[in-house]
Amino acid sequence: MTRLSDDCFAGDDRPMRLDEALAILLPRLPVLAGVEHAPLAQSLDRILAADVTAEIDVPAADNSAVDGYAVYFDDLDPCNETRLPVGGRAAAGHPLDRPARRGEAIRIFTGAPMPAGENDKEGAPDTVLMQEDCVEQNGVVTIGPGIARGANRRRAGEDLAKGTVALAAGTRLRPQDIGLAASLGATDLAVRTKLRVALFSTGDEIAEPGRSLEPGRIYDSNRYTLAALLTQLGLVVSDLGILPDRREAVTAALVDAAGDHDAIVTSGGVSVGDEDHVKAAVAAHGRIHLWRLAIKPGRPVALGQIRSGDASRPFFGLPGNPVAVGVTFLRLMRPMLLKLMGASRVEPHMFRVRADFAHRKKPARREWVPARLVADGSGGLMAQKFAHPGAGILRSLVDADGLVELPEDMTELAPGMPVDFLPFNEVSR
Repeated sequence: MTRLSDDCFAGDDRPMRLDEALAILLPRLPVLAGVEHAPLAQSLDRILAADVTAEIDVPAADNSAVDGYAVYFDDLDPCNETRLPVGGRAAAGHPLDRPARRGEAIRIFTGAPMPAGENDKEGAPDTVLMQEDCVEQNGVVTIGPGIARGANRRRAGEDLAKGTVALAAGTRLRPQDIGLAASLGATDLAVRTKLRVALFSTGDEIAEPGRSLEPGRIYDSNRYTLAALLTQLGLVVSDLGILPDRREAVTAALVDAAGDHDAIVTSGGVSVGDEDHVKAAVAAHGRIHLWRLAIKPGRPVALGQIRSGDASRPFFGLPGNPVAVGVTFLRLMRPMLLKLMGASRVEPHMFRVRADFAHRKKPARREWVPARLVADGSGGLMAQKFAHPGAGILRSLVDADGLVELPEDMTELAPGMPVDFLPFNEVSR
């Protein structure tokens, strides 16, 4: 398996913009996933490991785009009605069993191959009239003037020409991609193997849902949020529970997990407090870098590697606040994981909408505001923020459709201004 370089997560101590951090980190990350073949029906959301090249034309032959009548265009009167005898029938899977002759129309149905012609000099039927535009009576069809040459005729290879790259390596396969591969006759695809991720929460204040809640403790939501996000991304997740605030226990658990996983993810415990032992445990058995990102929420993010024997595994230490966990995963960790998985497109698309709220922020810092989309009354969409946002209010993400992203150079947002919006459904696959 490809190894991480020792400095792939290295940064400096100055506060850094998110775009700058990703520009430094992403080119350093290798593809850690291997290659295997998966049946087409089991390839959804997998990362394609090799180009899929069309070995046939799709469609394989010229065919009709509509139900109607195939004719030679040169048989039509451009100014008056044309009457032609209906000499045969062609349907999908049942082509005309003889060459079509000049001076006749062939009843044809959607997807049926265009009939061949009698000889090279005369060519072949090249135009299809929609049945709604024709009148057939007693075996003769009447065609009005005005049709264009080649109308309603789909060319061979119009969807995919033989020899072209149909799907590029690095594509995360969607349902339509699976369908395209099937249209080429593929039965399996070379895809990247699924990376195995070990997931922990940290802290004595964290309690497992289902158990009694003692004073001063809170139920663990971060681990469940992250497990769902990682699984949705196509990773195999080992939920290894909650680590106590004891350095020996943290160290043993992390080193053990590094032995049989491709990456390790934690939430909480990476700050500089006396009870934040994760940073020290990783540093003692590998390398760790605290990235001081100029973002809100989610400033404390730790990246590094953990060694276990000869293995060195990437480590992602996310903040403890629930909203900060979601934001830093979607905007920082998700692109890095996709790169490690072998994906070519790693950053999400943003969409422009208008804000219906005012907001002030510090300069030189990127901020995210959970928001839902509402109609603006003129056919557009406006972003409406949650009434009580905050890094610890998970409900703000539940009630939102996505995140409004406010750039570093903005200090004040007024209602009606355009903003970038990241819908959750853009990153839900």
